Amino acid sequence: MARNIGSRYTAHQILGRGSAGTVWLGEGPEGPVAIKLLREDLASDQELVGRFVQERTALLGLDHPHVVAVRDLVVDGNDLALVMTLVRGTDLRTRLDRERRLAPEAAVAIIADVADGLAAAHKAQIVHRDVKPENILLDMEGPLGPGGAHPALLTDFGVAKLIDTPRRTKATKIIGTPDYLAPEIVEGLPPRAAVDIYALATVLYELLAGFTPFGGGHPGAVLRRHVTETVVPLPGIPEELWQLLVQCLAKAPASRLRASELAVRLRDLLPLLAGIPPLEVDEPGPEESEQAPAYDEQQYTPAADEPRRRGAVPLVPGSAPDSSRDTHTSMRVPAPDELAGGPLGTARAPRAPGRPRPGSARNKAASVRKRRITLGAAAVLLCAAVAVGGWLATGGGEGDGAPQDSENSAPASP
Repeated sequence: MARNIGSRYTAHQILGRGSAGTVWLGEGPEGPVAIKLLREDLASDQELVGRFVQERTALLGLDHPHVVAVRDLVVDGNDLALVMTLVRGTDLRTRLDRERRLAPEAAVAIIADVADGLAAAHKAQIVHRDVKPENILLDMEGPLGPGGAHPALLTDFGVAKLIDTPRRTKATKIIGTPDYLAPEIVEGLPPRAAVDIYALATVLYELLAGFTPFGGGHPGAVLRRHVTETVVPLPGIPEELWQLLVQCLAKAPASRLRASELAVRLRDLLPLLAGIPPLEVDEPGPEESEQAPAYDEQQYTPAADEPRRRGAVPLVPGSAPDSSRDTHTSMRVPAPDELAGGPLGTARAPRAPGRPRPGSARNKAASVRKRRITLGAAAVLLCAAVAVGGWLATGGGEGDGAPQDSENSAPASP
């Protein structure tokens, strides 16, 4: 059923639901639009409404070909909504779900577009804070780029910041999607532009490998990996691209590239990537057991058979609805002693079938068993050596007589 949003817009059809609200296909004075209607409890929060109005100028002023434009912000009674340009296409998560991984040339072309959009946002002092495939839209009506990639646009600017109010999230909580969170956010530091670069590099890794570098298993374990583990190399890509990925996934924010630099470097690599097929990388198996930080009691616990892939709020017709559990998730920041458990080695290393990856619970258990077997064998050998020594000491090696010393023994009496 259609509903009015303010005095200028009409929402006709639900496109998706998320933890922050519902996305509608709507109509405005200038034609079709996407309307993100925030939840009623958010709309009734006067502090959030005030922040919403304060962000209006910055969000409306963010105009870039690779950013989904915010056309209007509506505050009307219980309605709090962002009115955005409607993109005719799909989101990057849907394409990943269909193809699993992309050819390096197409993946880099998409990420370069998003880096351009982030550069414009960062110049305007806007940090996205939730860069992930669900928030990257592919314009199917735009011209094809390198590797047959459709133009990419970044959406959902400002939503994470709006929801992350002091009243709603305490200093010990963090906002974001676990797989893409920069280490400094996990450690409780304020988000700067570098967190978007880290998240975007994580998305690029996922496009190439088919899985995120630190994801999988309990979300608390994912957070710990961001801080303690190093990323596993990807076979089959040029060294220049790998070094770029490593730099943008650096634990120290100052070591990462700026968005504008990243976009230029990625486009410089495109000729080198032409014709390289999608990588053949086996996804690491799930963790059987791994210690993780405690959770907020409101955190969603997935069913055992629930797939690992995440949903999010699509802003385009035909996209899958959002699962709502990993978008703007609120969870406790791990304590320093929880994060300082020592490096776990290389994160989520691809492995041969049936073999545990380094650092996993299975690997640790196998190591313990191996050490026990080694120690047991050593104990058996030691006991055997002691027994042989005792036998020799009692004359077992010289017949029935006493041991003889060729140099120091006295001659026998006649």
